[in-house]
Amino acid sequence: MTKKDAPVTATDSQSLDRLCADTLRMLAADGVQKANSGHPGMPMGMADAAYVLWTRFLKHNPANPQWPDRDRFVLSAGHGSMLLYGLLHLTGYDLRLEELMEFRQWGSRTPGHPEHGLTPGVELTTGPLGQGFAAGVGMALAERWLAARFNRPGFPIVDHFTYAIVSDGDLMEGLSHEAASLAGHLGLSKLIYLYDDNHISIDGPTTLAFTEDVLARFAAYGWHVQRVDGHNQADVEAAIRAAQAETLRPSIIACRTHIGFGSPHKQDTAGVHGSPLGEEELRLTKENLGWSQEPRFYIPDEVLPVFRAARQEGAAREGAWRELFARYREAYPDLAAEFERVTAGELPDDWEDALPLFTPDDGAMATRAASGTTLNAIASAVPELLGGSADLHPSNKTYLKGYDDIQRGNFGGRNLHFGVREHGMGGILNGLAMHGGIIPYGGTFLVFSDYMRPSIRLAAMMEAHVIYVFTHDSIGVGEDGPTHQPVEHLAALRTIPGLTVIRPADARETVEAWRVALKHDHGPVALALTRQGLPVLDIPAEELRAGVERGGYVLADDAAPEVILIGSGSEVSVALAARQLLAERGVAARVVSMPSWELFDAQPQEYRESVLPSGPPRVAVEAGISQGWHKYVGAEGATVTVDRFGASAPYKVLMEEYGLTAERVTEKALGLLGGGSSVGW
Repeated sequence: MTKKDAPVTATDSQSLDRLCADTLRMLAADGVQKANSGHPGMPMGMADAAYVLWTRFLKHNPANPQWPDRDRFVLSAGHGSMLLYGLLHLTGYDLRLEELMEFRQWGSRTPGHPEHGLTPGVELTTGPLGQGFAAGVGMALAERWLAARFNRPGFPIVDHFTYAIVSDGDLMEGLSHEAASLAGHLGLSKLIYLYDDNHISIDGPTTLAFTEDVLARFAAYGWHVQRVDGHNQADVEAAIRAAQAETLRPSIIACRTHIGFGSPHKQDTAGVHGSPLGEEELRLTKENLGWSQEPRFYIPDEVLPVFRAARQEGAAREGAWRELFARYREAYPDLAAEFERVTAGELPDDWEDALPLFTPDDGAMATRAASGTTLNAIASAVPELLGGSADLHPSNKTYLKGYDDIQRGNFGGRNLHFGVREHGMGGILNGLAMHGGIIPYGGTFLVFSDYMRPSIRLAAMMEAHVIYVFTHDSIGVGEDGPTHQPVEHLAALRTIPGLTVIRPADARETVEAWRVALKHDHGPVALALTRQGLPVLDIPAEELRAGVERGGYVLADDAAPEVILIGSGSEVSVALAARQLLAERGVAARVVSMPSWELFDAQPQEYRESVLPSGPPRVAVEAGISQGWHKYVGAEGATVTVDRFGASAPYKVLMEEYGLTAERVTEKALGLLGGGSSVGW
């Protein structure tokens, strides 16, 4: 063995701590270099702070990543994923060193950015900056809410912190501003963020675009703020202890670090942010840090026991918690059973009995109103259901009557006020869901789903059980005009893989949409609801329920239909009226209600063909753009849709002017049958 390959050793505890941090640095640098892709700078800069957090504070059990009372750790700066993979491997999670060697490669469990469900110990899918920051706020809020609900004197069965490493990019993104403001307002004191204050972004120095006093901003939000040398492990440890002792405010610790720490020529440069060091610079870095050149992915003998102590400590901590929970079960058996139910993600028995019943005698009703009635009816039966809206609950009908608001000092309520913060709401909902024990919902106008789209996309990736209540779903909004009238938004949401969009046709379909949303625990669900009243369908309950669950069904039919009319939401009643007009012309028509493309597409081919058989031409009617509908009507079919922006006028005028009428649908159908025009609107 040559001198350069000699084992790296520590002479005292301080040098051992440095050796442990350097191990994280070099695992990251080696992984990025082998992949020839990635971000080595952040892991090299934050290795000291991460080492202190994970070995001296983080409450976790690598043998059981799902232990309910573990601390949550979020790498919001997800581009530094090799830092997290190094921590997970070294502390003993089920992540072999060979996986680190396959960083960013096909089939590995070490993707470019952390992905929940792929890598053991990864709590959240992160990477889009600001998302982890906001979701961490949701996780901290979930901890406080569950503690308020389940803890009893002498039984703190929910008692953990949420930690995150955040970057300057996270703090630039507007999402983090929204989430930070709400976290400060609520006083989420068990939320502690380590800010990698390295003064470098991809373009160069952060001073190019980011010169504000970050800690003054967070102090104004109501956060506890500290600044430390991020490479001084003792200072980092003291700052985390001070943050833990803070009982009224969330905490942010600005760790002044050097990106690419140890690299002779790339430290403190943008060049180390998102590119490998290069073979020569990697060699020089290892030489500078006194590191063994070979083998790659080297772990000194003294280091592994320091990190692997987490397995013994974690098992002991979980064991102590389980002993506490056993005594809790004896003292509070019903609460214990309820805690186990919600943390397992199981719905209560017989909760569906609470769903309301609507009939045609109830008269016309907006589906947003039916949703509000349904939500309030099931609130007591599904106590883990909580949420709110972005300052729109009178319009979204999302307020749970008879329950408190969630506020500082009163985390046991059920109503969340997100303020005018759709983007922040989306990220926080993800954290609430991914923490476990809660089914969160959030409401706003459908047109503002654009503000939430990045969060919705991540919810779909993580299969998070989040419910979105999007009201004012079309030009039926009326007088507010085109800025508030969604036309392209249904199509945009339907393009997100894993998101289930449901646009119910009436109050009864709305009830069934909520039934589906509560039971659909493998991904988010978006409800698109009307402002205007709609007639209540007259159809047997079991048929309607099965139809909504399948995403599409035959609502009205003739023995030998000559044309099929397909509608969603408010336009189903238009299709039914068109069927009557066609009947007067001697034309037999089938009407299909299709509340959810995603649910319908998941059905067996035999069922789909029974609803939409080949042969009869098809007309789709929806108060949104036509994009996507030709999948169902075919190249020879027709649509009655809105392929331009709306206008300001009473909604009945708009529906008439935009052709969303039974007469226009009839004209289209006759055109397909050779009896009139089929030119698109």
